[in-house]
Amino acid sequence: QSQLVESGGGLVRPGGSLTLSCKASGFISDYFVTGWFRQAPGKEREGVVCISSGNGDRFYVDSVKGRFTIYRDNAKNTVYLQMNSLKPEDTGIYYCAAVRDRWSSSCPIQQAEYEQWGQGTQVTVAS
Repeated sequence: QSQLVESGGGLVRPGGSLTLSCKASGFISDYFVTGWFRQAPGKEREGVVCISSGNGDRFYVDSVKGRFTIYRDNAKNTVYLQMNSLKPEDTGIYYCAAVRDRWSSSCPIQQAEYEQWGQGTQVTVAS
């Protein structure tokens, strides 16, 4: 059974860092596009960053450019989201999602493109 499991969330002060993990089981994540999405309290879920299969084209939304980095460890079948210089507006539940790569380049940030979702991990940025 295919599954995605996120971990690494927590409480961090503004300016701090966290690394989220998205571990895949039941499929080889290297063949899949993986995206990270987040849902802030009272808001709709939004796309944050994605990475394509293989060596991985990446796409970052403007609000996280220069602060967040997505990368994969194929040996661990895991995609990571390194988050630096965190701000209170980064608070939310972070979800990873995956879909078999069918794009010749880049990756989609639209939620509707993704087929498998994790259960989410809470990130809270507060002093």
